[in-house]
Amino acid sequence: MWEYLKSENLKPEYLKLVKTNTDGPRNDVTPLFADYRAFELLVDDLLKPFALAEFDFAAGIDALGFILGTAIAWRTGKGFISIRKEGKLPVYADNESFVDYTGKRKSLELGKGVIERGAKILLVDEWIETGAQMASAIKLVERQGGIIAGIVSICIDENDETKKLKSKYKCSSVWPKDTN
Repeated sequence: MWEYLKSENLKPEYLKLVKTNTDGPRNDVTPLFADYRAFELLVDDLLKPFALAEFDFAAGIDALGFILGTAIAWRTGKGFISIRKEGKLPVYADNESFVDYTGKRKSLELGKGVIERGAKILLVDEWIETGAQMASAIKLVERQGGIIAGIVSICIDENDETKKLKSKYKCSSVWPKDTN
């Protein structure tokens, strides 16, 4: 049984569930989602900086951002909006392309008219590597008149693009900076 203790200077114990020794360039966060108590604490920790912030929807980025974003929406009693990978929506959609952490060109899409002008959106993804995918999601939301209330992710890697995101938007992550 995990002891989920946390102090201001220590990594939350539940992060030990994240598999960092993987075959590819990414960590596997799915074991963290599988443990109910760990997942609950993760969601609570990510939402702490937004305790007094107002937002209307959580918007998750395909695919693991859907899991985390849905949990955040449910926990806060808000609606959930999905930002999909290109070609997945069966309706007319707005599209924004970017180059991902592997150097491949990809696109995100958001159904036209999904976001009402002035709606406050909390953007959610499980891991922000380069910041390019999140920047594309921001463009999609803002193009529909949405306002970014903040950004939530288990980890936000340190680089020039993510520094821009952190300087412009309120961000929440739980992964210690010295282990990125």
